[in-house]
Amino acid sequence: PSKFARLFAKAKLEGFLLVAHAGEEGDSSYIKEALELGVQRIDHGVRCEEDEILLQEIIDRQTPLTMCPLSNLKLKVIEKMQDHNAIRLLKKGVCVTLNSDDPAYFGGYMNDNFYTIAQSFKLTRQDVIQLSFNALEASFLPPKDKNELEEKIRNFQKVTKS
Repeated sequence: PSKFARLFAKAKLEGFLLVAHAGEEGDSSYIKEALELGVQRIDHGVRCEEDEILLQEIIDRQTPLTMCPLSNLKLKVIEKMQDHNAIRLLKKGVCVTLNSDDPAYFGGYMNDNFYTIAQSFKLTRQDVIQLSFNALEASFLPPKDKNELEEKIRNFQKVTKS
């Protein structure tokens, strides 16, 4: 990512929201470089656990990691789905979201990624709700829209508690 520092600086000046693809096939230093560029969100970020200080920074800043488990499997980032760290990171307080990554190429749209993780890790209702809140937090929706959707999740949470 540091090779693109000038481009990110110009994009920031122009008012663009900054996201970087980092920490999937490259090591954790790519994530650190992306954060130094001022990104608001990291696509993938699977390798963040290689650096405990970086991981704590991601937790403290609540930098979203938009993870795409099926593409990670296809690209051999992980050997089997049970090796994926999305839920382990979620339990540590990382703002993890589940997403798709070029679904026509890698297979699996967002729901397929969500379902695969849910089945592989036996997600609880609370895990699913937290992932939903994280997705809203990571989105670039206007605050009004985020608030409306958060309220729908809260209402769902109340209805399904019994």
